[in-house]
Amino acid sequence: MAMTEVFMGNSKQYTDEFRAEAVKQVIERGFTVVDVASRIGIPKHTLYGWVQAAKKTVPAPGATVAPSDSAEIRRLKAELRRVTEERDIPKKSRRVLCQGVRAKYAFMRAHAREFRLVAMCRVLGVQRSGYYAWLRHGASAREREDQRLLGLIKHHWLASGTVYGYRKITLDLREAGEQCSRHRVLRLMRAEGLRAQVGYGRKPRHRGGPAGVVANVLNRDFGPQAPNKVWVTDITYIRTYEGWLFLAAVMDLYSRQIVGWATASTMTSDLVLQALVAAAWRRKPGPGVMVHSDQGCQFTSSDWQSFLKAHRMVPSMSRRGNCHDNAVAESFFSVLKKERIKRRIYPTRAMAASDVFDYIEMFYNPIRRHGSAGGLSPVEFERRYAQSGD
Repeated sequence: MAMTEVFMGNSKQYTDEFRAEAVKQVIERGFTVVDVASRIGIPKHTLYGWVQAAKKTVPAPGATVAPSDSAEIRRLKAELRRVTEERDIPKKSRRVLCQGVRAKYAFMRAHAREFRLVAMCRVLGVQRSGYYAWLRHGASAREREDQRLLGLIKHHWLASGTVYGYRKITLDLREAGEQCSRHRVLRLMRAEGLRAQVGYGRKPRHRGGPAGVVANVLNRDFGPQAPNKVWVTDITYIRTYEGWLFLAAVMDLYSRQIVGWATASTMTSDLVLQALVAAAWRRKPGPGVMVHSDQGCQFTSSDWQSFLKAHRMVPSMSRRGNCHDNAVAESFFSVLKKERIKRRIYPTRAMAASDVFDYIEMFYNPIRRHGSAGGLSPVEFERRYAQSGD
């Protein structure tokens, strides 16, 4: 098989799509070469070469001509600004509209750079003289500390992609040296309208049934004691205006790290094989690693079974119609759709694949905290395991 031959070679290969997405993180998103290389697990000099090659093909930007700022345009801009403020201020201040003037003053101070003071006074129904008097009096030490802490909370919440709730934000703050309780973080986040992403509702599923083509060797033992002992894999689909984009992912159960993944416009055995080959390239496991899947036709194909046998991997399959036998893989797809896809439809398959790369390689593996990993990211959890020398 072609894929087997590529894997057995000495050189580590990367697809054109992988290279393009890695370069995009540096050129378009502003990450450093060292940061991106460490997150996705490639040598920094390799990524630097990709970036330099890509820059040579980018045309120099042309000069832009600023529009004339006539009196009519200035008048229209002022009118647009007034209408926009009268629309946006009530939306952001709805939590303080029915509260006292101190709460309104605090909102005005927090949004002083976003809205004009005269507009906020008009919408909130307060006087500028009262606001200035409140500023001169000053906030209490507790209020000042809450504002400082809220700034840190917003930073970590945005850094997580607006995904984390108060528990994970509290872990981030404590790791940064802050002393605060999760109840205080919850209060501040709730007052500011910051919340974790909420998942989809559960659908009823059929359970039980006869044994599959391969025995359920895993048997819901989702807690291996070391990396590269048990991998789980599954397929999901993502909506685009060009049609479905299918995603296959391979996860290491020890750390919950996605060790291999692939996308395609069709759901064939080649898709799952590409994901498994990517995992083998990245991890280079020894013989005996268990690979657990459901009983989909892609995993019962002769190509899949032959690859496992050729590389001395142990196959395992869920019982027919029992999704809980592969619950961890399905949980990852639920998290992906909850935290990143969020029920939207991508314009193209390429844009969807690019967003998947950004989520898995730039956030999920190196940064996102996991309760099963002691509140650490998968990469950090495995790094500490390697340092322990077990």
